[in-house]
Amino acid sequence: MTEVRPAKQALRLPSRLFPQLEPLGEADQRQLESLRDQIRRWGRVCVAYSGGVDSALVAAIAQEQLGADALAITGVSPALAPHLLREARLQAAWLGIQHKEVRTQELADPDYSNNPTDRCYACKRELHHHLGPLAANADGAQVIDGVNADDLSDHRPGIRAAQEAGVCSPLADLGISKAQVRAFSKALGFPWWDKPAQPCLASRFPYGEVISAERLNRVAQAEAWLIERGFSDVRVRSQGLSARIEVSANRIADLALHNERETLVETFLALGFTAVSLDLEGLISGKLNRG
Repeated sequence: MTEVRPAKQALRLPSRLFPQLEPLGEADQRQLESLRDQIRRWGRVCVAYSGGVDSALVAAIAQEQLGADALAITGVSPALAPHLLREARLQAAWLGIQHKEVRTQELADPDYSNNPTDRCYACKRELHHHLGPLAANADGAQVIDGVNADDLSDHRPGIRAAQEAGVCSPLADLGISKAQVRAFSKALGFPWWDKPAQPCLASRFPYGEVISAERLNRVAQAEAWLIERGFSDVRVRSQGLSARIEVSANRIADLALHNERETLVETFLALGFTAVSLDLEGLISGKLNRG
């Protein structure tokens, strides 16, 4: 892995401000400035960076305020869809932030692979097992993440693992919501401001069903096939060997009437699924947490 460049000083003026292309309301502007102030006060940071809208905003402000003393780190495993890793790399390059990738081994942990309801705790515990030493080697940088205020009211066992590892969540601490993250990102001209939420591929399996690299790869390929055909906001839920496709409610008819329906079925069967269905309720994030 590339050696982390040493930090030059604890506090500095921003290396470059991202131009604000759209105005924000007074309260939102104050919160954006508070985010800048908070990150600047840390002096050196390692951002747990998935490439999602939340962690990308935190990485952007870290780069803006700290320059070479900001590092974005992405955990790479079969649970991260390949197209999301490519996007994370492109976004980091666009922002100009140093970016490192670490291989995580959560699948080797039964607390993860057996898929209990607190699976995400084991996942984040593994991630921060790697991020902690990297931060220490970066002159004691503070590890921060993209958890936002809305996440605190959701089923997010991974938050506890991050807190136990001493990770700070500036968005949540400042009460910044998901909608505000998107508004700030749009105002700053980030092209991915409206990027659909993309939780890790492990979220496609009902709790209690064993997760393996093979099953994750099968789902990743199925979703990639749909994304390539214009269904960008999609989940392929996998129960046993059955695939249940979720797309936004306003795209259900498009998929049902898609002229490649037969090819879709053939593709999914070739991947190893034995049945394919369409969820008529549409895509609902966290649907597997019901009950």
